[in-house]
Order: sequence, then C-alpha cells, then structure tokens
Amino acid sequence: MRKAHETSNHLLFGTEETQSENFQPFEKWVGAVDKMSKERQNLEQFKVRFKKWLEPLDALRDKDKMTQINEVNKLMNQADYVQDQVNWGISDYWASPGEFLAKFGDCEDYAIAKYMALKYLGFPADHMRVVAVKDLNLKVGHAILAVYFDDHIEILDNQIKIVVDSRKIRHYEPVYSINEKAWWRHRANRSVPTG
Repeated sequence: MRKAHETSNHLLFGTEETQSENFQPFEKWVGAVDKMSKERQNLEQFKVRFKKWLEPLDALRDKDKMTQINEVNKLMNQADYVQDQVNWGISDYWASPGEFLAKFGDCEDYAIAKYMALKYLGFPADHMRVVAVKDLNLKVGHAILAVYFDDHIEILDNQIKIVVDSRKIRHYEPVYSINEKAWWRHRANRSVPTG
C-alpha cells in the first residue's frame, strides 16, 4: 500500500488535489473523529455493546486485505439508511461508528463506519479518505470511502453493493476528501481524458 498523498500517478477520479491540514472548515468531521477517539478509549465496552458488528470484524483479522475491504463494505451496507433529520432532528449530522451502529445513518455515516472498521483491522488512516462527491446522475451530494490499495483506489459505497475500482466509476465528481491527517480539495484535471 502507498500513502494516499504519495500516489501522484493515480489521483482520485483523475482530479487535481490541493492538500491542507487546516481542519477548521470541517467541524462535523472533527466532531466525529473526537467521538470515535472516545469510543476507542473504552473499546472493551464498545465491543460488548456492538458485539453483533465487531465479531464479524474480528473474524476478518487473518484474512487478506482485499477480503477485509470487501467484507467491511458488505457488513456495513447491511445497516438501514436513515436520514439525519429522522435520526438527529437536523439536516446534516456526522455520526461516530457507535452512533451509526446504534441508530444507523446516511451516506457519510456509512463511510465513517467503514473507515473506522478498516482502521480497527489495521489499515492506516493515510490510506483511506471519506470523500464528498457530487452524484452526476442524481444531481445530489453523496459521501463514499476511498481506500488506496496497491496501485489503485477502491471505492466503498452504500449505494453500490460491491467494492469498485475508482477507475470504473464515471458518475461521481469529488469535491473534497478527508482523513485524520489532512483534507484535499479536488478539481478536474484538464490533462486527464474524461471519456
């Protein structure tokens, strides 16, 4: 695996990236990360509370990385989609994995839960990004998880049942991506063919 920021010859959806470590514009992400950190501090209690979800993850520890990616995507996609307005009474709430496993959630909550599940299995944070995209087909915002794996990027999406190589997806335009180390603004790369 390569560090995401070192993968200059294979950028996310062929976009140009500008990296920043200033998380000030991302209060919801910072809040979710803080809540995740607190959940990790009391991991044994978390494991008891969410045994149904963590036992399958623990069973993946000795599997190869691609199997782990596929199984985490499949496991988390079993959760019910629930809009933030219904769950939290507000239009946009970024849930921690514990909140997601307790009440489920919407697209960024799936992406965060998958991010933390893979981190739990040993994937480094700098090999993963939660990505805010424009869905060009549906004309709406969406969030997915990108995992930088070997020489490509795997996309874990609650709207697609299987994990997909990012080079096969044409209907998403990334706006920004983020992990615990940095965030990236994305712009169309004029030197990369779009067809």
